[in-house]
Amino acid sequence: MSKYYLFQDTKKCIGCNTCTIQCKSNKNLPVGPKISQIIPVGPKMVGGLPRATYVFMPCFHCQDPWCVAACPTGAMQKRSKDGIVFVDHDLCVGCKACITACPWGAPQWHPEIGKAVKCDYCMERVDRGLKPACVTVCTTHCLAFSENVDESVKVRKQRHAEAVAALDVQTS
Repeated sequence: MSKYYLFQDTKKCIGCNTCTIQCKSNKNLPVGPKISQIIPVGPKMVGGLPRATYVFMPCFHCQDPWCVAACPTGAMQKRSKDGIVFVDHDLCVGCKACITACPWGAPQWHPEIGKAVKCDYCMERVDRGLKPACVTVCTTHCLAFSENVDESVKVRKQRHAEAVAALDVQTS
């Protein structure tokens, strides 16, 4: 698991896609690959009104990433110092094994260079003490980036409590 945690407060997200656009700009990506994206969920009726939720989907930088295991050239790598999973484009031969292996669709195909690309938390920025580009432009400040794993646990407990409360309301 990465020592970093990128999380989203779905209650604040309005689905503006500023994060996705900034990511593409920062990584110089063409139309096509979306290495972080907003997935709309809904709409569903809440209190008699239609509501949608937007889920931010970057790479999860898994503990044992399938994309790394599937890569035959070692191009897909996981940094030992912080767990960030990234693509070494000098080693990538464009076989797409990482794309096929990832159940989350994190690695994407870059048609102009014929290689895989993926969210790497803007590791060049992180190495300089900065936050990933997507976090810095989030209009509603729903994205946050932290080294604190306790923050991840806190957010997960909060979301669990909210989900349980929502179920209680629905079954009443």
